[in-house]
Amino acid sequence: MKKYRYPFLFLAVSFTLVYCKTNKQTTAGQTTSTTAEVTKQEIPAAGTPGKSPFIPAGNTIAKMQVEDGFEVKLVASEPLVSSPVAMVFDDKARMWVVEMTGYMPDTIGTGEDIPNGNIVILEDKNKDGVYDDRKVIIDSLVLPRAICLIENGILVAEPTNLWFYEIKNDVAGKRTLVDPKYTEGGNVEHQPNGLLRAMDNWIYNAKSDKRYRKVGNKWLIEHTHFRGQWGICQDNYGRLYYNNNSQNLLGDYFPAGLGAWNKNQRTVAGYNEKSVANNKVYPLHPTPGVNRGYMKNILDDSLRLNDFTAAAGPVIYRGDLFGKPFDFNAFVPEPSANLIKRNIIDEKGYVVKGEQAYKGKEFLASTDERFRPVSLYNAPDGAMYILDMYRGIIQHKTYLTPYLKDQIGKRNLTQPLSAGRIYKVVPKKSNAKPVMIPDGANDLVKLLGHSNGWVRDRAQQKLIDGKYNQTVPALREALKQTANPLLAIHALWTLEGLNSLKPEEVISWLRQSNWMYKMQGLYASATLMTPTSYKQFASNFEGMIAENDTLSAPYIALNCYSLAKFDTTVSQSLLTKLATKYPNNRYVSDAVISNMQDREELFQNNITASLGNPDLLLNKQLQKVIAGVKSAQGNRNPDMLKKQFPKGEALFTSICQTCHGPDGGGVRSLAPPLNQSEWVTGNKDKLISIVLFGLTGPVKVNGHVYQTPEVSGDMPGIGYDKDMPSEDIAQLLSFIRKSWRNNGDNVSTEEVLKVRTKLTGREKAFTESELNGI
Repeated sequence: MKKYRYPFLFLAVSFTLVYCKTNKQTTAGQTTSTTAEVTKQEIPAAGTPGKSPFIPAGNTIAKMQVEDGFEVKLVASEPLVSSPVAMVFDDKARMWVVEMTGYMPDTIGTGEDIPNGNIVILEDKNKDGVYDDRKVIIDSLVLPRAICLIENGILVAEPTNLWFYEIKNDVAGKRTLVDPKYTEGGNVEHQPNGLLRAMDNWIYNAKSDKRYRKVGNKWLIEHTHFRGQWGICQDNYGRLYYNNNSQNLLGDYFPAGLGAWNKNQRTVAGYNEKSVANNKVYPLHPTPGVNRGYMKNILDDSLRLNDFTAAAGPVIYRGDLFGKPFDFNAFVPEPSANLIKRNIIDEKGYVVKGEQAYKGKEFLASTDERFRPVSLYNAPDGAMYILDMYRGIIQHKTYLTPYLKDQIGKRNLTQPLSAGRIYKVVPKKSNAKPVMIPDGANDLVKLLGHSNGWVRDRAQQKLIDGKYNQTVPALREALKQTANPLLAIHALWTLEGLNSLKPEEVISWLRQSNWMYKMQGLYASATLMTPTSYKQFASNFEGMIAENDTLSAPYIALNCYSLAKFDTTVSQSLLTKLATKYPNNRYVSDAVISNMQDREELFQNNITASLGNPDLLLNKQLQKVIAGVKSAQGNRNPDMLKKQFPKGEALFTSICQTCHGPDGGGVRSLAPPLNQSEWVTGNKDKLISIVLFGLTGPVKVNGHVYQTPEVSGDMPGIGYDKDMPSEDIAQLLSFIRKSWRNNGDNVSTEEVLKVRTKLTGREKAFTESELNGI
């Protein structure tokens, strides 16, 4: 039972100027709580003035409003590019673009499995700022979704696989399977994506808990925190940012590769934090075409979307073109409302929080309802680039309501499917010229200090990919200089990538007074611990704790995991000191617990003498984990259930577990628990009704009321899909009614058919009060 308020690939179609019977206009910046329901009759049919027309690429910018002082430029469009969903720039400022051509050809997804996706290179050959050449590098892909340039080739995500293609002279050669389970579980809307090559030299993903790294001819795959839904980016210090469909911006305060080790711990403070909590949006025009636009509070009285429902691929602006007020700004696209949000981020210590830049307007918004900005990027010229999928249908068939399907048909919004646009945003009268990445070793080192973050990242990657070991002396000098901290930070991680970073160099950064240096030193410490160096690190950590270095405390706790590989006694001693010194600091507490898998109760007993107060935050967090472990011990055997209900288990994996968790415990910001939920094990007709037609919150589960933003406010059903067999739905419900510690009886196909027949023609999700009347 799962909530989907439609990130990127499950946005709905957006319909044009629609007027509610009351035709009320809200004051800019305000929302209403008494939204009238939109009926089908109130939405103009095809051929009326309200039709959403296809607009030629040359005319779309006229439909946009952008921040004063900026302008939007079209750099590529069909037929040069089609259905772009992801891209990377190369050293020559060429764009390598992922074309997801086969996504939802019509409302039932006919031909979606046809291998017609491409990876193409777009090039601006005459250097006039507009791309004019197209070269197909890899074709015949089924719904490709992400790429990453690395060494002599390219990573390509094509569900369910992650492939590495060797590339020579722009020709794809040998193909190696990196991960056959890159997109294991989840349907096309809920599969990993991103492939961000981060500052720490690992490749991270959204909608995933894996990270990747190429070492020689081998690919390392490690477990990390589960993050986001569509799109992932980093700031100047390597911290990751992402979102889910209804959340403006989420992010990590702490290093990406640390703290995800304790399988008993549901969340770790400092990861998946709300970087910007305000989710209000301000469309330029009525947008009733979200999948549940007829529901209360989704739209305001002027039929404009109230809050994010399809937040897509964000970017932290790191260019050198926009000016100082835009440094450390986060931009987030909302395709269902045809706009791009600007947020201003700030940091205090290790806490990173932000606010929306404006009230009542957006950085960029369009009245063109086919404008679908799905991903944003920093670029070699300092501009911000926008990938616009430019199409009508973006909602996937699995959750397509009859309301929306009907309108798609009436308004002929299925076609065309071959469009796609790429724009860039620049200050007016600016002369944005791309930086070309050279081959010279000394030139590359200098670029590590460039004012454009994309340039710094790419120079670092090229030095590592090309194994420019002759630059090590120059990198060590860059590490020592203080005039340009960003140069020093990139030099540090370049040395790490070249296996040339020394423990003493990192330890010297632990002693820096500048927090940004110290923060990077604390992160790099985990990669530099060896049987001969760990004692030096431990000694410095001891000193930092004694000096009451509060900012460093969570990092030290996270580093104890690496220390324990060489000396568990030293590691445990540091953790105990941190726990007793900071028992009410949630970041320290969770970082300590992340080291304690299957030893949580023993650790709590050991610190009881000094921290016996049950009201201390550390004890509360430990108790939650301990209770979860004991609960899981009573879980049923999942392998037996899989054999008993194979179709049900498959449906749960592809549809439900992303939001409710593989353990049925729910996922923060997404959905409440299924394990031991009275909605699951209770009245069958209520459960069948929810799964068929969805549930809109708030909802009470085991005495706790779940509502936005703790979870999403809406879970669509799967009964709208008439091709979904009732037998499969019955198996799904039987599977979850018997999974974990649930002990409900089976649901039969006949019981599903009975409720399905009774609810024929229903289009709305249920509310809790409605269900209580069943």
